[in-house]
Amino acid sequence: MQKSEIGLIGLATMGANLARNIANNKFKISVFNRTTEKTTKFIAEYGNEYLVGQEELKDFVKSLKAPRKIILLVKAGWPVDAFIDKLTPLLDKGDLIIDGGNSNYKDTQKRTTALKEKGIEFLGCGVSGGEEGALNGPSLMPGGSKKAYNKVSKILNKIAAKDFNGNPCVTYIGNNGAGHYVKTVHNGIEYGVMQMIAEAYEIFRSVYKLKAPEIAKIFKNYNRGKLKSYLFEITSEVLDRKDQYKKGYLIDYILDKAGQKGTGRWTAIDALERAVALPTVTEAVFARITSGEKDTRKRLNKIYSKAKVKNKIPLNKFISKLGDALYAGMLSSYAQGYHLIQKTAAEEGWEIDLSEVSRIWEGGCIIRADILNFLHKAYAKNQNKHLFEIKDISNGMIKTIPKLREICGYAQSNGVAIPALSTSLAYFEMMTNENSSANLIQGLRDYFGAHTYERTDKKGSYHTEWN
Repeated sequence: MQKSEIGLIGLATMGANLARNIANNKFKISVFNRTTEKTTKFIAEYGNEYLVGQEELKDFVKSLKAPRKIILLVKAGWPVDAFIDKLTPLLDKGDLIIDGGNSNYKDTQKRTTALKEKGIEFLGCGVSGGEEGALNGPSLMPGGSKKAYNKVSKILNKIAAKDFNGNPCVTYIGNNGAGHYVKTVHNGIEYGVMQMIAEAYEIFRSVYKLKAPEIAKIFKNYNRGKLKSYLFEITSEVLDRKDQYKKGYLIDYILDKAGQKGTGRWTAIDALERAVALPTVTEAVFARITSGEKDTRKRLNKIYSKAKVKNKIPLNKFISKLGDALYAGMLSSYAQGYHLIQKTAAEEGWEIDLSEVSRIWEGGCIIRADILNFLHKAYAKNQNKHLFEIKDISNGMIKTIPKLREICGYAQSNGVAIPALSTSLAYFEMMTNENSSANLIQGLRDYFGAHTYERTDKKGSYHTEWN
């Protein structure tokens, strides 16, 4: 029997769909799952000449062509290490393990080092697009040695989504943990954009008292302009879905507690550790945490009354202003994420091409949007610049930032929490302000802790005897 080009371990939804994607592109693939029953059921439903299953791990490894290429799509953390430990005695030097889960890049770096000592290649590959993307074409972010990437690049190019020019949404990100790191920041940006969308929904609902289908129409219109994106598209679908159990719309029966799997938190933590400002993502993480305090929020709601609507902006004008505000907020969120990637790449020695990162996010991934084609072109000749420095971006910000200022003030005066929109604005204001108030902070630090300060008129470190 002809051996398989590649193997995949882990037949939960993502793994199963990615395996089908590989087989649909006519690469023979062997699959294995910890529970044999799941493998048997999967093969009974989808098995063919390109898709075969194995019940024993050793038989799974034997079924693969050398050098063996194995994708792990199991839960991040110890399950990845557990399978690596089981696989390594069965592998030969030059074989390749690809972690396609949402692993922390620091774990990927440790695994890369440990496996290199055994002569085994390792790729940490970010996979974005959810179950639909896994089946029909995800955005892929592989990181590791270029040699390891070349062993599997033919397959990755075939199964990936397509960008706006029809090219595969995959590129070599960089060595070591670069792939998983870029995927983590992708998810952080996703947190920020989703939170801003939720804040817009809340203003429409609480200030203008609009019903779900009315808000859905507004988002459909947003999705026809500069905000065109997957997240805006599915927002209108979520808001427009009728409930299957009761009269009305499903959104009104979904409990307001947002979950998270950790990538947004990892992005925020890494930004703090590297001293890079990432307020929009961080506030989006805090917003999800606050949403989980449902019982406390219910009690406090009985104590505090909300602000009454003040000087309501006519709805048609508000819709236009909010569209511009969301655009400015999204650009600010991207600017923060890209700045973090730039800083991290410099510290880790990764040569990450932000133009290419933008390009592979044009299709397949959750944050795919027309704006990414704009960023793809903007970064083609501006790799080392902050996003706000790039002329095409600055022109867009100059036009839309006044609307973000207006919307933030309007929402807050009406008692609507807008943590992501307001911090997107605050980031812009602080980053574009030559003279900040930090001189006072440093003066205070020197007063109570003798932490010293620098001067504006001459070099050196100074301390004042304040008492």
